[in-house]
Amino acid sequence: MGKVLRARSGRRRGAPDTKGEILAAAREVFGERGYDGASVRAIAAAAGVDPALVHHYFGTKEKLFLVAMEIPFDPAVIADAIADDSGDAGVGERAMRTFLSVWGQPSGRAPMLALLRSALQHETAARLLRQFVTRALLGRVLVAFEGVPDGALRAEAMVSHMIGIAIIRYVVKLEPMASVSDEELVALVAPVLQRYYDGAFEQD
Repeated sequence: MGKVLRARSGRRRGAPDTKGEILAAAREVFGERGYDGASVRAIAAAAGVDPALVHHYFGTKEKLFLVAMEIPFDPAVIADAIADDSGDAGVGERAMRTFLSVWGQPSGRAPMLALLRSALQHETAARLLRQFVTRALLGRVLVAFEGVPDGALRAEAMVSHMIGIAIIRYVVKLEPMASVSDEELVALVAPVLQRYYDGAFEQD
């Protein structure tokens, strides 16, 4: 049984260390309850602050999760790249280029690697990553798949493919995937991602 999170007495309006205490509380609440079960009100209670202060420092629960779990990218970046005005024919290439650009930043890669490794080894981390991918990442990508037959399945396949490549390329470091250039990878994978978006989907 998980421990019960108790609010500290009183509600503060803010202090030099308040932001850090909110982050510490968020990590604890997310870890205990998962992404779906955690609420801004519960996190504020655990930190002993008013919920408005959480919104003041971090905005939404999603943004708080990104900071607390040290995820150094906004899912909207990939979703916006897929749904931009360049046309449906370039969805696969835009998605892959944006995904690689996010992973190509050394300062941001380390925390994402830590999260993936944790998710492969610990159920709590896996649950958090699963819920985040479902709600924050897939939820945004699905907007670009509105009106596309079997859109939810296609969006999930596209995201799963890119995450799988990240694991092989950056976690397992399997050759030649680990050292192939971004351009070669885009040329290889983008057509597959494009097919997830607009290719024929046959069922028996």
